[in-house]
This record gives sequence, structure tokens and C-alpha cells, in this order.
Amino acid sequence: MKKSDAVSKLKQYDQLHILDFYDSLSESSKKYLLSQIDLLDLSILERINDDKYSKRGKFEPLGALTLDKIAENEDKFRKIGLDTIRNGKAACILLAGGQGSRLGFEHPKGMFNMGINRTLYIYECLFNNLMEVTDEAGAFVHLFIMTSESNDIETRQFLKENEFFGYNEEYVHFFIQEMAPVIDSENKILMTAPDTIAMSPNGNGGWFSSMDRAGLLPFIQNEGIEWLNVFAVDNVLQKMADPVFLGATIDSGCTSGGKVVSKADPHERVGVLCTEDGKPSIVEYYEMTKEMVSQREPDGQLSYNYGVILNYLFKTDDLMKTLDKKLPLHMAHKAVAYIDQNGAQIKPDSPNAYKFETLVLDMIHMQDSCLAYEVVREKEFAPVKNKEGVDSVDTARELLKKNGIEL
Repeated sequence: MKKSDAVSKLKQYDQLHILDFYDSLSESSKKYLLSQIDLLDLSILERINDDKYSKRGKFEPLGALTLDKIAENEDKFRKIGLDTIRNGKAACILLAGGQGSRLGFEHPKGMFNMGINRTLYIYECLFNNLMEVTDEAGAFVHLFIMTSESNDIETRQFLKENEFFGYNEEYVHFFIQEMAPVIDSENKILMTAPDTIAMSPNGNGGWFSSMDRAGLLPFIQNEGIEWLNVFAVDNVLQKMADPVFLGATIDSGCTSGGKVVSKADPHERVGVLCTEDGKPSIVEYYEMTKEMVSQREPDGQLSYNYGVILNYLFKTDDLMKTLDKKLPLHMAHKAVAYIDQNGAQIKPDSPNAYKFETLVLDMIHMQDSCLAYEVVREKEFAPVKNKEGVDSVDTARELLKKNGIEL
């Protein structure tokens, strides 16, 4: 990209300040800045105040395939799922772009040691869980790991050094999460240095578009992969490529599936799988009205009862159709270091900027149907989000112990 091209692109969105320091930069820094501008998706700025991306529709309850119904048909579901895995039609997507900062750990979260008397990394937990399935199926599944620009190199090196914890390296693939610009309260993109634009990962909803950008979709199609199982790095009990879940979703005829747990209480802070304007969706706990929170079915069960745990199945062909559609934008108010118009470094103590995020839960609403698949909370949901308290290292360790995992 030439400077004149950059000026044309930035002027259209009133972002010419990005080039304020251009003439004082070295040739290499000029080239670096222009390369960033070339990759910038500035159309995101057009959607900041666009109501059609933020307005929610009419919510209605969605029932689930309950634990007892799953148990009744487990053998049938398992056979369908295992056959699908053996035929190479299922793959896994691990969302692992985050750091362990909230755990007081300045490395990729998957590298955090859950062990007490021995070493047991979060990544190791997940690979062990996956290999339980591949050992049963007698076949490996392709595992695509989404990293971020900040943790990609360290993640690759760590897994390579640990020999992927026994998993076949040929079936492990990496791709980097797309980035989005960070803006201030006046919708101006921030700079972190004279030659560097402030960027942040675009949220876990960007995983499929990031795979597309990385050139992985032709590989998925050529391999004949029909189902993609997406899950988060911070749940150490996460069961991926679960043949029963896979088989149940296929048998249901649904185009997607989501693992859910029954809510611990009506006010539990968890997104609930439901329908929105007749299509599958997820309503966040803070979006629910008092009536929705307390609403019950004739049998006494909560109408909005099934909370998601970020473990979804998507049909590849249906995802391909969504590539040209825009996911809703979620804006997070954060404290972000930047340089002012004089080039001075500013490190704010309070939120001063907005980061754009898309969420994987919004991809559910793009699907025609979704099977809510109930799992036992204590066996499949041990999130490691905080250093202490709720959903912390300690609570996850206790659940690992309950599931017979030696720490």
C-alpha cells in the first residue's frame, strides 16, 4: 500500500490522524504502519450505532434433550458419533487466544498448571479429554487451535516442546484470531506508538472468519469435514468430539448443537439457550426480564433453564453460508494505553477506550435449528476464569479431583 492509498482509505472514515507521525518515521516504520492500515477493516466503524445489530427480538423458551432421554438412546447416539469420527467427518476448534492475566499468569491460559503435587497444564487436560474419544474411535480428529497475535508463538512452542501431550501432531493446526481497531469515546482509532495502531482480538465469534482468512476452509472441505465442534480453553472438564453429543445432534436433524447445564438457581449468571424470533439464540442473564427469570413450565421447571457452557457443534456447509453475514458487535469499555497527539505515552487508570468483539453465541442465531444437549455440570463444566472465588483455579481443581483426576 502507498501513502496515497492509505490517505484515501482513512479519509473516508475520518481517521487521518493515524498518519500524523508518518513523515517522521523511518522507512521500515512507514512500511509497517502502511501494512497495518492495509489490513484494517474500517467498515466496523459504520456499525457502531447501527441498531439492527444490537436490537434483540422476541425470546421464547427452548427445551433440551435431557439427561434421561440421552441415557435411553446413548448406544444409538454413540454409534452414529463414532462412525462420523472414524469417517473423518468431525473436527475440533479450540478457542485459545487469551492470556492468563486474571489468574496472575502472564502467559497463554492453556499453559497454566492445574496440578498440586504434579504438573498438569490446562492444555494437557484438554488433550487428555480428546484422546479418550480418539482412543475409543481408533481414529484421530483434526484439531484447529485459534491463537492470538500475542500468544501464537508461545503457544506453538509450548505444545511442540510437550509433544502435544501424546496427540498426533499431524492433526493439529494453528490459526490466528483476527484483530479489530480500538477506538476512543469520539470514535477515533487509538495509536500505541507512532507506527502502531491499537488493536485487540475480535472476540470468539470471529473464529470461522479467521479460519477463512488463514486459508483453512479449502482444507476442511477437501477432507470432507461436515461437523465442527467449537469449545473454550478455560474449561478443564470440556469434552470435545463427544461421540454421543455428535450422534444426538446428527440424529435430531438440527444444523447445530449446544451443550447446556440446568441452572443452579433462577438468577445464575449464565447465558440461556432459547429461541429469538423463532430461531435458536442465547439470551444473556442481564437481558432477561424478571418474568423470564421466574417463568416456569407446568412441571415446575424453569422455562429458561438451560445455560450454555461454550461447547457447540456446527454443520460446515451451513457455516459457509454465513461468511458474508455480519455478526452483532459487542463493545467492551476498557482501559487502554495510547499515545496522544504529541506522541506522549498515556496509561489511563479508568476505561478510556472501546474494543469490538463478536461472540460465538451469536453464530447460533444464524442457524436454522439447534439441539440443546444437557450434560452433568460436575462432569463437564469446570471453568478457570478467576484466580479465586467463583469459577476459579480452586473450584476447578476440586471438580477435577471429583472426576478422578490426580493433581
